[in-house]
This record gives sequence, structure tokens and C-alpha cells, in this order.
Amino acid sequence: MISRLPSQRILRRPAAVLVAFFLCLGGTANLNAQAEKTEASREDAIVFCSYNLKNWLMMDRTFKKTGNLTGKPEKEKAKVIEFLKAIHPDVLGVCEIGSDDDVADLKKRLADVGLDYPFTERAHGGDPVRALALLSKFPITARNSQTSLSYQLGELTLPFQRGILDVTIEVNPQFKLRCLGVHLKSMRTIPEADQALMRRNEAYLVRKHVKGIMKAEPGTKLLAYGDFNDHPKNDPIVAIRGDRAVPENSLSDVPLRDVNGLVWTHSYEWEDSYSRLDYAFVNRALHPHVSFRRSYIFWDKDFDKASDHRPLVLQLSLKSTKAEPKKAEPVAK
Repeated sequence: MISRLPSQRILRRPAAVLVAFFLCLGGTANLNAQAEKTEASREDAIVFCSYNLKNWLMMDRTFKKTGNLTGKPEKEKAKVIEFLKAIHPDVLGVCEIGSDDDVADLKKRLADVGLDYPFTERAHGGDPVRALALLSKFPITARNSQTSLSYQLGELTLPFQRGILDVTIEVNPQFKLRCLGVHLKSMRTIPEADQALMRRNEAYLVRKHVKGIMKAEPGTKLLAYGDFNDHPKNDPIVAIRGDRAVPENSLSDVPLRDVNGLVWTHSYEWEDSYSRLDYAFVNRALHPHVSFRRSYIFWDKDFDKASDHRPLVLQLSLKSTKAEPKKAEPVAK
């Protein structure tokens, strides 16, 4: 179900002014709180960020679709870099990036603000425009991205539009992290097929891939992240999680909130709606390494100047954090 933020339009003018004033004050405090999380001691820990960049690629951005291809506006790119500089991730997984040149552009802009990522992976599926990418400070020791997956809908054979980005990162010889980047079919309707069925079938392919990994390498520390384009209790998300009665194959949804306690990750301006569409899932081997207190949804009042999504930030301890209290996750029915 789509959640909606409280509207301030119903407030009388004096009240609205006071609210705006205190939100500004609170915003400064909130950003400081995020900075404290990000800048907290990282000894024996890494920070992972998942972010849908909203079309960091060449495309027709005109309302009448004139065929004139342009890149993501410079002001939006600058905001993305500003936010990532504040987060300061060690590993960055992104959705909605374009060609190798677009990845190189992102890397250069990050390097210009002191964020160097020498190791990268770009993956795609049937969509020739939108791809996935991962940038890492640590070596990528294995690559198994799935770029040619497909499924059947009736007589149609359809490609997994963005595929599955699949790499293994070696933080140190004792800690290897397998990352699966995912961007499922959007809710936008298309004439070829039902968008919900497409997304469900893509989710089944992700689930099959996860099961294959866990069967072949049971001790793998696995993180599946990205824009899953659906709500927490809907079929695609349930499929991604898997059967909790089989914990060796299932994934847990990492519960994240922003500094205001809100869980939405995507804003749809046309409908003035706010939804949770982005997720981070971890398997049983990685779960004890998640620092829940230092993981969050990034907040900024100008988030929409960069993207229609907000970044997810996870701190992963290189040592087990089993003693740390964790929020209980509701059981899906």
C-alpha cells in the first residue's frame, strides 16, 4: 500500500511558517545525526550504499519525445555527488545508469570529491538503455552477472530487463561479500505484457539465482540490493525473501528508517505518493554482520533534486554483531 506524507497545505499560514522553521532546525540536526553515523569509527566495518540514480544516462527528456538524447541534468548529478560524499560508501551499487561512459563519468565525479573506486562492474539485461553498476574500493575477485536471462508469459519470451549484477568483493582474506544488484520491472504499463507479471517472473529468476548460489557455496555472505519496484507484502518481494522454513536459502529484509523514522524510499511526484520500493536483503551468513544501529535511509530535504529515490546505507561489521539487539521483522503471511 502506498504511504503518503502529511500535507502542510491544510495548515494555516502562521502554523505553516512555524512548522517550516522547526523543520529547518530539525533538518540540520538530522543531517548531523546522519554524519555521525557515517563518520563513526569504521575500524573493522565497511559502508555499503544502494542508490537508484534516476536516469544517469542518455535519453529523450522532452515531453513530446523529439528524439533528442541528453544526459542527466548537471544540477541533478551535482546533488547525487553531494549526497554520496556525505555517505562516503566503501561500496556503491547503483540502478538506472547507462553506458560505460556514464559509469566513467560517475567515477570521475566521485574521485573529484575524494571518493576513489578502482574496481567496477556494469551489468545489463534486455533493456539496452538502463543498466546496473557497482563501484568498490575493494578488489572484485569473481564476476557472475546474469545478462541473458528470460522467461515465458504465454507465447511470449521476455528478457529480464536489467539482469542481475553479481560480483564477489574481497574486503580482506577472511571477509568476502557477494553482491547481487537488482532492478525489477517498473510499475509503468506497457503494451507488450502485464507489468506485474513481468516483475513477478523477474523476481522468480532472482530467487532461482540465490538458491543456486547457496547450494553451491553455503557459507557465502550474500547481499541482494536495489530497486525492486514493489511493496513489502506483494508477490515479488515474498519470492525474493524465499521460504523462511528453509533458512539456508531464505533472505532477510534489513529494516531501515531515516532520521525521522520514515521508511519510504521512492517519491512519485505526479501522484504525491511515497513508497518503499528499494530494499537490502541479507542471507543467514551475512545477517550477524549487519550493524542495524548504523544502517539507515539517507535523508535530505532536497532529495528530489538528485533522484526520485533515496539512498540505502548499510554498515557491515567484519566481525559478527550477534550481541547487538535487532528489530524484529514481521512474518509475511
